[in-house]
Amino acid sequence: MKKTIYIIGSGFSSLSASCYLAKAGYDVTIYEKNSSVGGRARQYIKDGFTFDIGPTWYWMPDVFERFFNDFNKKTSDYYELDRLDPAYQVYFSELESVIISGKLTEIYETFEKVEKGSSKHLKQFLDAAKYNYNAAIKDLVYRPGKSPLELITPKTISRVNQFFSTIRTMVRKKIKNKKLIQILEFPVLFLGAKPSNTPAFYNFMNYADFGLGTWHPKGGMYKVVEAMAALATSLGVKIETNANVERISVDENGKTTGLVINGKFKKANIVLSGADYHHSETLLPKRYRQYSEKYWNKKVFAPSSLLFYVGFSKKLQNVSHHTLFFDTDFDAHAVTIYDTPSWPEKPLFYASFPSITDKSLSPNGKEAATFLIPLAPGLDDTEEQREYYFNLIIERLEKLTNQNVRDAILFKKSYCVKDFINDYNSYKGNAYGLANILTQTAFLRPKIQSKKVKNLFFTGQLTVPGPGVPPSIISGKIVSDLIIKNT
Repeated sequence: MKKTIYIIGSGFSSLSASCYLAKAGYDVTIYEKNSSVGGRARQYIKDGFTFDIGPTWYWMPDVFERFFNDFNKKTSDYYELDRLDPAYQVYFSELESVIISGKLTEIYETFEKVEKGSSKHLKQFLDAAKYNYNAAIKDLVYRPGKSPLELITPKTISRVNQFFSTIRTMVRKKIKNKKLIQILEFPVLFLGAKPSNTPAFYNFMNYADFGLGTWHPKGGMYKVVEAMAALATSLGVKIETNANVERISVDENGKTTGLVINGKFKKANIVLSGADYHHSETLLPKRYRQYSEKYWNKKVFAPSSLLFYVGFSKKLQNVSHHTLFFDTDFDAHAVTIYDTPSWPEKPLFYASFPSITDKSLSPNGKEAATFLIPLAPGLDDTEEQREYYFNLIIERLEKLTNQNVRDAILFKKSYCVKDFINDYNSYKGNAYGLANILTQTAFLRPKIQSKKVKNLFFTGQLTVPGPGVPPSIISGKIVSDLIIKNT
């Protein structure tokens, strides 16, 4: 008789785990509180415009390919990928930007133009980054985070000092130009931490950036969600939406017995939560929670975000599919996120204009845009603040790119701390989970297997391996392997 497993939430980690578990013979059902699958990677569609509500960057294509290959499938069976060229553009001041090519040879040339001799240092830096990428993404990140010994391999032992140095130190050793430094430090923002707090080993993100490139799934990132959901369904996974999990039931022997969903008890042998880890534990009686409120309060969280989804009546000029606006001080902004949580005076921001690449995402002659400002989790979030920051970034966008865009705004939708809490039960409204700093790496992250409740497991960006779409997909495989081994 098949063992029944219920999965809370339908984000990337949950969908990934469901596929592996169904393939292994489990009877799998996913319960999603919202009306559509995908967790934080949902869609917003309005007046012919399509927006990815969550992730907009497609990095580490090999991780996606490896996932589908595990089921004798390919990404191309489900969606079409375009490699972006340029990969992205970075603004530093009015009409002064650096364009990062989709070709590595051209990136070397760009660096050399900005700082003579820097291309040689960049090549050495990327050689080390590639080595670390192969060590991490092909091996380390697929380990369950149970022991510090997981980090000790022939590849890492010779470079153990990289865990005690930082990205910032490593980048600034030989590259001196401020613009180039910011470009090299930017990828670790995907790990949710400051370059000054992120171990140098994580420079493998730079290889993911320059070496493997930036991609776009035609139709948007939600196509990946649809692909994974289709694969899961084909393997026998059942997916129920509008299904709010109110309690994880535990018997007198400390073993999970199932879930209470929309007021009704449903019996299961195993429970896996892909929902926010902190929230998942609040669904348990206090004596069965592994981590206290004090524990969570001490953790360093990746940022939350203020997002705007905007429809423009015309095509925009002087921008790329991915455009970063680094015309203000990064360190001053970072202080407001990590040190003294507050609304930033002069925030950096990011904009995605996917309709530049993909005509299906906006009506002809119009532009779909997503704007993102990183923020400290837990901030007081009001409509007045949202409006203030929208006006601020639109004003800067116009000035930096030398064009009028305000008159072309057809509509806008905002999304911020309160929405992350309401839609995803996100702890303090964080957007990306726990930051990948040294004290929150691998075995030092919340455990994927409960020590207090038998047959209760966790997956997603608050546990191993960390924040981001590829790590979430990997997290689903890690936890499914553990479940198969232990139940």
